[in-house]
Amino acid sequence: MTATAQSRTFSSNRYVENSLATASPATLLVMLWDRLVLDLQRAETALGEGDRAGAGTQLRHAQDIVVELQSSLKADAWEGGPGLSSLYTWLLQELLGAQLKGDAARITAARTGIVEPLADAWRQAALQHLANGADSAAGGVA
Repeated sequence: MTATAQSRTFSSNRYVENSLATASPATLLVMLWDRLVLDLQRAETALGEGDRAGAGTQLRHAQDIVVELQSSLKADAWEGGPGLSSLYTWLLQELLGAQLKGDAARITAARTGIVEPLADAWRQAALQHLANGADSAAGGVA
């Protein structure tokens, strides 16, 4: 790797680290969901190309994200928490099953039926939260 390429890589890594360090919890949550969608899309593509190892890498990363989402969930803090925790458990089982069988259709079903709708819902909630925070900071004036 050339010195210029190393410098760009270092700058990119530093940018990502700074973005993560300064992001709000709502933004971090949206980033996790967006990456989960991307991982599943990449796994589907890899399986379509016959690359089970590549799909496995993407699915393991997706599983890590779901584990992180589940471990950070305070299920007893709100009425929907236990249901969301159960959904995370189901999703982990689906991703593991898809990985073991090399089942792209199973990944697609989880992505389109569960992950993308939840990613969109969390994004909308984060935007609403940020808008409400901006309203509060401005004294409620829109």
